[in-house]
Amino acid sequence: MKQRLTVLGSTGSIGTSTLDVVRRHPERFEIFALSAAIQVDLMLAQCAEFRPRYAVMASSTHAAALAERVRAEGLGVEVLQAPDALETIASHAEVDAVMAAIVGAAGLAPCLAAARAGKRLLLANKEALVVGGALFMQTVREGGATLLPIDSEHSAIFQCLPEDRTTWAQRVDSILLTASGGPFRQRDPSTLSAITPEQACAHPNFAMGRKISVDSATMMNKALEVIEARWLFDMAPEQIQVVIHPQQIIHSMVQFKDASILAQLGTPDMRVPIACGLAWPERIESGAALLDFAKLSALAFEEADARRFPGLHLSWQALRAAEGTTAVLNAANEVAVDAFLSRRLSFDRIHSVNLATLERVSPAKPASLEDLLALDAQARGAAQAAVARMAA
Repeated sequence: MKQRLTVLGSTGSIGTSTLDVVRRHPERFEIFALSAAIQVDLMLAQCAEFRPRYAVMASSTHAAALAERVRAEGLGVEVLQAPDALETIASHAEVDAVMAAIVGAAGLAPCLAAARAGKRLLLANKEALVVGGALFMQTVREGGATLLPIDSEHSAIFQCLPEDRTTWAQRVDSILLTASGGPFRQRDPSTLSAITPEQACAHPNFAMGRKISVDSATMMNKALEVIEARWLFDMAPEQIQVVIHPQQIIHSMVQFKDASILAQLGTPDMRVPIACGLAWPERIESGAALLDFAKLSALAFEEADARRFPGLHLSWQALRAAEGTTAVLNAANEVAVDAFLSRRLSFDRIHSVNLATLERVSPAKPASLEDLLALDAQARGAAQAAVARMAA
């Protein structure tokens, strides 16, 4: 039987890459549902090609626009409006697997719904673990879900770890997440205030969304990945390291107790970890170019500079603080990045907003999705106030 797939965030970079892999294997996969925020034209094209049962748009305006065009073309797709519809298509009884590629805390509720329903959950949404942490992993266990990481670094770690999870504590010493360093890894830190959104979004290796591109430039994406790795692989914060590797050929590594290291290598193409997650434990063709060792330049590695990338080091601090602190950090960063992209905040003050928010908000241990959403709202309010102060 074909694997029936819901793609949350189908018009983003991960979503379109997922559909490209699906397109190559029509005998293995079929699309049950798609969701998007505002890209009506692209969603219409995806509905025409993949004929899902449901298509979900973020607002009533965009849902109405899509529904009208779907009817005009006779596609037979039922158009729904988020947010409740996201949980419906993530947990539907006929869905086998869910690609969770919605950026931000908005992806938390449908991820939890998929986990409760015991789905094969392909996790490309960092925030589900950064915000949800212990609650999310508890839901995965209780729901009997299969959790497969899609971020290239976490997929690499997953592929390098022993299949028998019960042996990790005895065999694994640490994990090493690699990072490109973004477009400013060699830039004088004193000049960071002059960086524009266009410069920050020019990632050297990947074409990504604007928010993720800025996070890569500040290395906050790696801070979030450290937090995510702690929960995915049940590692202590001190067991997680970050090394800058500009070429991004080695996607991450696992160091074992005997000092040996296993690494996962490949071309920097997100279709590789997507194909791995879709087919695991089998392997299928992804569409990515093969790695040609004869043409590789030298592989370089550098220490992550705390002066140039202060946000990275907030991850370990947040993990050691009260539970819920990582949710505060995530919310603050989303607000700060949005302010930078709208030119209300300078690039170098993104970190200042994050710090100010962490100092202002003292979380109580969240015990439910409602607690997490309330904490997220509180942190966003504090971050917006910090932006206002710094922009004045």
